[in-house]
Amino acid sequence: MLIPKKVKHRKWHKLRSSGLQKATTKLSLSFGEFGLKSLTPAWVTSRQIEAARRTMSRYIKRGGKIWIRIFPDKPVTMKGLEVPMGGGKGGVDHYVAIVRPGTVVFEMDGVPAETAREAMRLASYKMPFRSRFITKHD
Repeated sequence: MLIPKKVKHRKWHKLRSSGLQKATTKLSLSFGEFGLKSLTPAWVTSRQIEAARRTMSRYIKRGGKIWIRIFPDKPVTMKGLEVPMGGGKGGVDHYVAIVRPGTVVFEMDGVPAETAREAMRLASYKMPFRSRFITKHD
């Protein structure tokens, strides 16, 4: 699974949901011919990214190439069950990637269009946001 090797700050603030406007980066395809673009905002965990990657690579039978355009670098903390109030913030539990609407999450190349569309459709079931299949020619 994807986790950062080193972080500047171990625990982050939660951020406000008002900051999840449309994406300003990763708007178009940069590497592959086909892609999966998010339509709604979400926090994507490293487990979800890995599940989608495995689904796509299994469907295309290890042919072609897949690029993951997001990386989970935001730490999410959790306190243990039945811990009383106080005692500070909990320990880091997992990492998430903040995905804004319009972000290209995955790219694929080296496979036919219908194969790529089906692989992306299967991967979209693993993601916590609504998405759309895009091509370079659109």
